[in-house]
Amino acid sequence: MTAAHATDYTWFEQRYPVLGEAYCLTQVQGIGADELLRRFDALTGREVTGLDAVLAAWETFDDGEDEEAEALFDLDEDRLLVAVTEFDGWAFAVEPYGYLGSLREVILRLSEGTRLVSHFRNVNAVDHFNWWEHGVCRLEFEPLFADQRFGSDAEAPGTADLLTACGFPLNGERYELHTEAAFALAERLTDVRFGPERLEAATFRLGYAPRP
Repeated sequence: MTAAHATDYTWFEQRYPVLGEAYCLTQVQGIGADELLRRFDALTGREVTGLDAVLAAWETFDDGEDEEAEALFDLDEDRLLVAVTEFDGWAFAVEPYGYLGSLREVILRLSEGTRLVSHFRNVNAVDHFNWWEHGVCRLEFEPLFADQRFGSDAEAPGTADLLTACGFPLNGERYELHTEAAFALAERLTDVRFGPERLEAATFRLGYAPRP
């Protein structure tokens, strides 16, 4: 397990301000990017290089000007853009202004037979962290209120120490780096560390997943 801390991820919102406002990141162990798109029930689109290119594609899609999406489906269908890649044995999905990886009904599909870690926040600062294995919730909580936890490991020995080591306060006080602490916890649970250089070097496959 790495020794990641919230302060290791202060770059995220600065480097990617759009995602700093609203995002969902999902990691699923032992499957490929194409399989992750299949579990999202997503239509498969083109490949792009780097997270900046993903965000540019999302902006085009959000503006209703995505020719690829228009060729794949009726734009009146309610779909969200999901971009997938792979890091260190984990399939990785990013959803700009999305939330599919935070929904229990979707998590059950994504985590079938394996481990899933996801975290999400929206423009209203509503946030969520999930750690599931084989369809069982091990840890679920809102990063802004890390003292209120659910799941089989919520009160397990070591969980509170793990959260504290990531930078979460467990005394009920509000914390400015709660989103960054969620990144640190995801790294500790997956042993996958990424920074801007790695994200910009990655090849992402775009997908268009139905909104439940």
